[in-house]
Amino acid sequence: MPRDVGNTPCGRTARGRRRERRCGTLGDVDDLENLITQWLPLPDVAERLDVEVSQVRRLIEEGKLVAVRRGDPVVRSVPEELLVDGEIAPHLAGTITLLRDGGFSDVELLAWLFQADETLPGRPIDQLRAGQRGEVRRRAQALAF
Repeated sequence: MPRDVGNTPCGRTARGRRRERRCGTLGDVDDLENLITQWLPLPDVAERLDVEVSQVRRLIEEGKLVAVRRGDPVVRSVPEELLVDGEIAPHLAGTITLLRDGGFSDVELLAWLFQADETLPGRPIDQLRAGQRGEVRRRAQALAF
């Protein structure tokens, strides 16, 4: 029996099984364009973080940042709002891990982070940027599991 976890995009579990989830309207990178207006290619992220591009790729592989392929030409890009004052937004890595462990794809977790939540004052990413992880993580955990 499908588990109703709210109005979020469809996805797969961490083990690759299809997650039964009520599908929202977001499901691919093109849909993110409506939610996220400022994107940075990896070289720009490296400049903001004052590291080499290879280190940015490592941060993405380690789940501390999220990048998706977008644009024309298609390049890996990171939402600008994931960075705060030359650093990765506080508590972002743990939230990424929680959502990925729950089966969210990178597109789905970005959609969730950038969608307004009427029960939060704003979007989950706004709460993380302000250093408030508690309610964001509780909601993420409820959706993911």
